[in-house]
Amino acid sequence: MSTQVVNSLSHMNAPSVRDSDSANFRGFCGPGAFVAFAPAIAAAAALSMHHLLPNGQGDFPTRLYPFLLQITLGLALLVPLLQWTVGALRECVRHYSPLAAGAIALAAIWDLITLKMAWMPMPYFPGPDAVLQGIVEDYEILLDSTYLSLRLLLTGYVLGGLLGVFTGVMIGWFRGVRYWGMPIMKVIGPIPATALVPLAMVLFESSFMSGVSLIALAVWFPVTMLTNSGIANVPKSYFDVARTLGAGRWYLIFHVAIPAALPSIFIGLFMGLGASFLTLIVAETVGVRNGLGWYLKWQQGYAEYAKVYGVLIIMSFFFSGIMTLLFKIRDRVLGWQKGMIRW
Repeated sequence: MSTQVVNSLSHMNAPSVRDSDSANFRGFCGPGAFVAFAPAIAAAAALSMHHLLPNGQGDFPTRLYPFLLQITLGLALLVPLLQWTVGALRECVRHYSPLAAGAIALAAIWDLITLKMAWMPMPYFPGPDAVLQGIVEDYEILLDSTYLSLRLLLTGYVLGGLLGVFTGVMIGWFRGVRYWGMPIMKVIGPIPATALVPLAMVLFESSFMSGVSLIALAVWFPVTMLTNSGIANVPKSYFDVARTLGAGRWYLIFHVAIPAALPSIFIGLFMGLGASFLTLIVAETVGVRNGLGWYLKWQQGYAEYAKVYGVLIIMSFFFSGIMTLLFKIRDRVLGWQKGMIRW
């Protein structure tokens, strides 16, 4: 008898197939559906506006921008439909759909105020289709320039980061080094690396080495200062416990001080990365005869502003990708701190 009662109660509490189907239907037709299909709505509106409104900047044909909108519209219709069969996509779609719709809306506004309404004068403000055509025309040069900029940036950044960590540990741990090192840091550190471009070009015959030295200098100062601060602020109780267990000087440095200072070190690395982006572009514009900065200056000299905007878009994705990679490394290295500090 008791078994029958339990079974009947379990059947009453268990959700039926009909209830789950009705829940999916409500989710498909509810407010969440509008959020999921927001990119498709924005892409359809942008595509309609592009085809219906006349061109105010000229009657030249546009191909790449409407083609890109058509691809975006197809994907924006497909992905929300897939989320109802692939549950893992649902949270991702709900999170990124408003951002995607906002990006499409910005592209539509750009197309409206330039190509369609001609509110922004040519050739300084071309439409999105002209910018896309410029990227496609020079894609080989842009790929080569991106590779050269990445090589220059990573070489200088890694060198400056390693030197900064080393200098910061030395200044933060050894009192004698701190006595002589801090005045030098206060004098040399505030000088912008971009102000030393003429000196770097004189000291190094290779333009690549001059660019590496400038980027390394831009990274070295913030990493040194934040590493020094992190080492100096490690609680003394950590060292007392380690010494009680028989730890020596080098064990205290590499297994206690540096791990405890890693949050500050990563802050310095992020600050140095932002400074390295600026130094990279200045170095390539002034001294280094290749890379994205060089391409930007070259196209600006010929008044090819569509290609100038194209390389700016590539720079934004380029720098954003490197910043995201550093965030991933930070999350992996400092994973043990999750739940202890606010990320």
